[in-house]
Amino acid sequence: MSEAQQSNGLAQFFEQMTRANQQFVEQWVKASTTAAADPNAAATNPYAQLFSGFWQGASQLGQLQQQLYQQQMQAWQGLSGQTQDAAVPLKDKRFSAPEWEQYPFFSYVRQSYLNTSKWLMDMVDKTQNDEEQKERLRFFTKQFIDAMSPSNFALTNPEVLKLAVDTKGESLVEGMKNMLEDMQKGYITMTDESKFEVGRNMAVTPGTVVFENELFQLIQYTPTTAEVYERPLLVIPPCVNKYYLMDMQPENSLMRYLVSEGYTTFLVSWRSATEDMKHFDWNDYLERGAFKAIEVVKAISGREDINALGFCIGGVILTTALAVLRAKGDNSVTSATYLTSMIDHTDPGQIKVYIDENMLRFREARASEGGLVKGKELATAFSSLRANDLIWNYVVNNYLKGKTPPPFDLLYWNSDGTNLPLPMHTYFLRNMYQENNLTKPGAMTLCGVPVDVRKIDIPSYLFAAQEDHIVPWKSAYLSTQYLSGPQRFVLGASGHIAGTINPVTTNKRNFWVNDQLPASADLWLEGAQSKPGSWWPDYSAWLAGHSGEKVKAPKSAGNRQYKAIEPAPGRYVKMRAE
Repeated sequence: MSEAQQSNGLAQFFEQMTRANQQFVEQWVKASTTAAADPNAAATNPYAQLFSGFWQGASQLGQLQQQLYQQQMQAWQGLSGQTQDAAVPLKDKRFSAPEWEQYPFFSYVRQSYLNTSKWLMDMVDKTQNDEEQKERLRFFTKQFIDAMSPSNFALTNPEVLKLAVDTKGESLVEGMKNMLEDMQKGYITMTDESKFEVGRNMAVTPGTVVFENELFQLIQYTPTTAEVYERPLLVIPPCVNKYYLMDMQPENSLMRYLVSEGYTTFLVSWRSATEDMKHFDWNDYLERGAFKAIEVVKAISGREDINALGFCIGGVILTTALAVLRAKGDNSVTSATYLTSMIDHTDPGQIKVYIDENMLRFREARASEGGLVKGKELATAFSSLRANDLIWNYVVNNYLKGKTPPPFDLLYWNSDGTNLPLPMHTYFLRNMYQENNLTKPGAMTLCGVPVDVRKIDIPSYLFAAQEDHIVPWKSAYLSTQYLSGPQRFVLGASGHIAGTINPVTTNKRNFWVNDQLPASADLWLEGAQSKPGSWWPDYSAWLAGHSGEKVKAPKSAGNRQYKAIEPAPGRYVKMRAE
């Protein structure tokens, strides 16, 4: 590559980064000034209301500005060697490299940024908004603060500059290539995707697709034991991502583990929504999804009763399905398992900052015409909840440093999203998140019958993860106060994914158990016993007690009515959402 080409590449790189930075600031300023100038702006701009109270605390701005001025002066004096830079303690891995301390200028830039960040958050805390709006304002202010970190820009990141010098500019040139490739893909690369392929080294637990319709394929896994439990298990994974989170690689596959424990296991592989599904609603996911899967599993197994497991939103689908079945006097499912799932959405975690009445009304107005919620939109929303780890970390690594992220199966799965039908997704947001109707008997009517989760009186196993930012564990615990049957609640360490996918092969972390189920999650934890390692054996022991006797394992998948269609993992899971 010639010097002229390198120079041109660098110029384009800085132009792209500068333009993105400018657009972000302009959007922030436009939102705040619009709200200040027009109190009715929230009707057309759902973000404008966040700033309606921003300027009402103007009398306090002087004090906050004076504090910021003093802190900035201390940082400047530290740069000139007059005093130590200790206004804001440094506990941020973005600035952990020694270069941030070695060079006074970058030490000042870092401290100035941290001071300003604290000043902005203090100002948010003093706005006149109610607590719900203030919480949203905190979130979006932090989004802005994180985006504007000096670590995110080449000229204010000493690590980036040092690497550029050491590589004679090649790191920035490679970063430019990475950014252009990601712009074409439409998402930030979080892992070396060349190392993974669904069906080759992901989702490889042996099985057979025994049924399919326009909504899902049903996989029957191949037994690995001579005998199996007579009552089969139907697994309903989330439909916002591909199912193979539960069948990642052999050493961390929950499906492989369940099969090895002797359970006849079936799994729903949801299809990423396409245009022909744009009118599908929640009833479709029950009638064409959960109920059809139950019907097929019963027919193949020859059983009138089965066990069922739902993970995340798959657990919500399972809950509504069970409530409908109970209303109709159908006892097909005799035990239920809920993994990181909620019934009560009073406190659904940070994701609620994206859900408000204006947004829902806008989507509901379009829902009658049908449409799709793109998987990329959903993935971006979830990534933004941990923006420094799941967005800006990769911007710096991939674009500024020109590096390729290491292979990581979980992040490969995280980038492999699915589309959802707009009517189904909007119904979910309205009834579960916004109005919490699942907790109100008769507030929802599905498949022609009123829903009452309190009538779900079958044995239930509920698992939650202590650090889950998508399904807070205390919210998951509230399900115990609505379900009527005997229950076992288990709390795992770590987060939404790592807490759930904690294989016995590594036996890491720990989990808590407590046979008592007080009304308070805190009281439950006070009386809980910590146990080391994976929670999977605890679940298997519970499930065995609800799976009947051992019988001879079937020699083949399906039956005369439902014949083998293709080997697992099937076509649907391999389709990439556009």
